[in-house]
Amino acid sequence: MSSEPHPRILTSGDTALVVEFGREVDRRVSALVLALTRRLEAAALDGVVELVPTFRSLMVHYDPLVLAPSDLAARLAALAAGLDAVEEPGRLWRLPACYDPAVAPDMADVAAATGMTPAEIAAVHSAETYHVYMLGYLPGFPYMGDTPVPLRLPRRRDPRVKVPPGSIAIATAMTAVYAIESPGGWNLIGRTPALMWDLRRDPPALLAAGDKVRFEPVSLADYEALAASAAAGTLVLTPEPAAAASAAVPESVT
Repeated sequence: MSSEPHPRILTSGDTALVVEFGREVDRRVSALVLALTRRLEAAALDGVVELVPTFRSLMVHYDPLVLAPSDLAARLAALAAGLDAVEEPGRLWRLPACYDPAVAPDMADVAAATGMTPAEIAAVHSAETYHVYMLGYLPGFPYMGDTPVPLRLPRRRDPRVKVPPGSIAIATAMTAVYAIESPGGWNLIGRTPALMWDLRRDPPALLAAGDKVRFEPVSLADYEALAASAAAGTLVLTPEPAAAASAAVPESVT
């Protein structure tokens, strides 16, 4: 039987409830959020409109004309009972990643801050299997952890006005990929041709909370060729099953 504490159920406006599992950002809390998400998806409650998993909570949007908030809160409390912080097998994406300085404008600064060479930074960053905690900030923007300790740096002091889509970025214990051109203050160490957000797809977002990601280094020439294929809509990336976790998820506080 699970020993996890009972989550808090909070009101968010008049069309959403939030189930909050903790105050820390770690894999254990993420596993609980995703476990409840799966239970709710399986329950298919009438009146539930959308589920939005975040770092430490699940937002449940509902239609108050179909489902009363008190009834939804009771169902959420029942479904949240007995959850275990165990990661389920999910999708593993292998994303091409170019760490060439031509597409990594902060590589020199990161090298200076860490005492590592660009090649070492690329090797350390691409050796990790990242966990997608949530999508946010921008459509399709994945917050992924946990970045290896040697690469954990603060955000840039001066954010950029424009960051190109596909930019691979690091800040604190998170790695991300900018989904669309936008302002941003993370450290840019590479770029992927994979489109995080593409309205030609259904759903448009490539990744989802709970997915795993490996970055596979490619040359600048290969990146440019793959980027052209992505722009033409002919770059097809297919996930593979991720390995199932066999034990409770260890905490990885960021």
